[in-house]
Amino acid sequence: MDTISTVERALRTAPPHALLDVVAAALAEQCGAEQVELRLADYGMRSLQTVNPGAPGAEPVSIQDSPQGRAFGSQEPCVVRHGGQGRQGRHGAVTVHLPMTIRGGRMGVLSVRLPAEQDARAWTPHLQAVCEALGHEILVAERDTDLYLLARRTTRLTLAAEMQWQLLPGRSCSRPEFSLGAHLEPAYAIFGDNFDWSASADHLTLTITNGMGEGIEASLLTSLAVSALRNARRAGLGLCDQASLADQAVYAQYRGEAHVSALLLRFDFTTGDVEVVDAGSPRMWRQRERAVESVRFDAQLPLGMFEDTVYVAEHFTAHPGDRFLFGSDGVYEALSVSGESYGERALTRALGNTRLLPPAQVPQAVLRQLADFRSGTPLVDDALVVCLDWYGRMEREKPQESEEPEEGAPEAESPEIVAM
Repeated sequence: MDTISTVERALRTAPPHALLDVVAAALAEQCGAEQVELRLADYGMRSLQTVNPGAPGAEPVSIQDSPQGRAFGSQEPCVVRHGGQGRQGRHGAVTVHLPMTIRGGRMGVLSVRLPAEQDARAWTPHLQAVCEALGHEILVAERDTDLYLLARRTTRLTLAAEMQWQLLPGRSCSRPEFSLGAHLEPAYAIFGDNFDWSASADHLTLTITNGMGEGIEASLLTSLAVSALRNARRAGLGLCDQASLADQAVYAQYRGEAHVSALLLRFDFTTGDVEVVDAGSPRMWRQRERAVESVRFDAQLPLGMFEDTVYVAEHFTAHPGDRFLFGSDGVYEALSVSGESYGERALTRALGNTRLLPPAQVPQAVLRQLADFRSGTPLVDDALVVCLDWYGRMEREKPQESEEPEEGAPEAESPEIVAM
């Protein structure tokens, strides 16, 4: 009998709040598991929180300094051997910490304690398969229970932050063509910054938005803009029309008294062509090999500032191996105690310092360096960082056709590249 299929069927029929109980019972039967524990990453990505807070030893553990954190950070199983002698002269029980990651989205860690007589290495592939099955079911179960959402928070979210986190697609995503990660600070009190992405068979659409204002007003404004952008994208509209529809929606509601800054990008997996609409303050940096450049586009009006704004797209080409970093004004305009903005030189150094990290870890690393840059003083604005590694498809290596414009067609302007 396929034991993985058995676990999957049991998970599909279990109540949403009882998924971990199903896994614990199955692993106890299959490999004699003595204890099964699930921890999910908190909103600040600083600790791993148990989904069973009343259990003994259920205190949060640090992502930076714990066996569970090592598994989460490395995305590899971490085996911890306990003291004492078991039967047949072997050492005591073994705990296997397994990263729970679904489609590149890092969720948390499943820890399974096995008795001494079990071969942890031999059981690890099976445990990884069970961990993946559990992760998929949790994503579905979150529709029907708050259990897993509650486990992710170390303190209460503000209402604005609650709205923003529910609006986000996730914090990381991977496909053969790209890998990306994103993060927001202050995690439990964000209000206006937001990011969104959607990948089809041939394209990745990525948007970075920043609603003006503070608190619930900024969150409501951003929610309207992001929903309008999604509505236009799902209707099959192009990038410029997506911006125009969102512009009309925001203007109709606020009549120009509030607006949303946005950067919209559409990546073609085969050609590497990137279509861009720059409608405000979010900015982009490109790291190609060791060189870091700030890429500037023609600034256009933010969404909702005036009625019936017409948006024009620009284009550039992403090369395999390129890393792109997107930041809100709360990042690049943040000031040190001496008055230097983070975007002048420190952001370039941060990109260089993090070039060996996977994209999912870069945003938090950059924001930690931003905190050091500010000497620990609190942020006065939302700080959003998105990191995208571009791989493209092998078809890009085929000979390219001439890119000369057709007769009578206007030539596309190139984005301004500023060496940092």
